Amino acid sequence: MLLRPRPTCTRDAVAAVAWTLRNIADYGGDPRRIYVSGHSAGGYLTSMVGLDTTYLGEFGLHPDSLAGLIPFSGHTITHFTPRQERGLQWNDIVVDRYAPIQHLRPGAPPLLLITGDRERELFGRYEENAYFWRMLRLSGQERTWLYELEGFDHGNMVVPATLLTLDFVRGRLP
Repeated sequence: MLLRPRPTCTRDAVAAVAWTLRNIADYGGDPRRIYVSGHSAGGYLTSMVGLDTTYLGEFGLHPDSLAGLIPFSGHTITHFTPRQERGLQWNDIVVDRYAPIQHLRPGAPPLLLITGDRERELFGRYEENAYFWRMLRLSGQERTWLYELEGFDHGNMVVPATLLTLDFVRGRLP
């Protein structure tokens, strides 16, 4: 039996971003300088928040108002949870409306894709992100970077990824 995916986690993440966009100025922040980042499942959510326009659209907002997206080793195909809800195995490849790669569009916020070493990463995550990067570029999204952190696995790639994130936010990437 196939269940209809319930992307509650995506809606929760989008609600947090929408709240931030609407309220950051009240706390002295600049709504034009909002970056979204997350690791693994959080990386998936990062991409969905910034690429699928329907989620923020439900709040009367558009993801193009975000300054950038920084998914750390995120899924670019449909995440494990919606696949599991459908009774699919971890290695069943699904590209549907719950897949970030389904929402390629020029003009999206800049993206910094970071993964661990392709030989140490989780379930081909580097290759998934490399393909995503290539398709983003071919779709007209020129402000996209991909970094593979050699020697780092899925879990320990976060610290060096944070250093790249700071360079991205400061405009120091080529």
